[in-house]
Amino acid sequence: MATPDQPLAAAVAAARDAVEEIAESGEVGEHLSAAADDLRLVTHRFAASRPGYGGWEWFATLARAPRSRKVTVCEVGMLPGKDALLAPEWVPWEERLDEGEKDPVEA
Repeated sequence: MATPDQPLAAAVAAARDAVEEIAESGEVGEHLSAAADDLRLVTHRFAASRPGYGGWEWFATLARAPRSRKVTVCEVGMLPGKDALLAPEWVPWEERLDEGEKDPVEA
């Protein structure tokens, strides 16, 4: 993985501000990481304390133009962390039924 762009990696406050615009008060926790997604593109992750989203994390992806110090927010949202509870993979209803359930009901 690439080394994070220094001005973007240091823009934790800008990332937090962006996430706090969509989160409820008190739902954004500690800064967890800043990872380079590409050249001059960094995603910051924050602990989430939103009810029903245990193990999920808030994120803000930041970018900047070449030779610019101005940070731009590209995207914000929530992503599952490594300990997040996720729904099981979707299975079509035909595959969930047992043979008895597939037989038509006789009147």
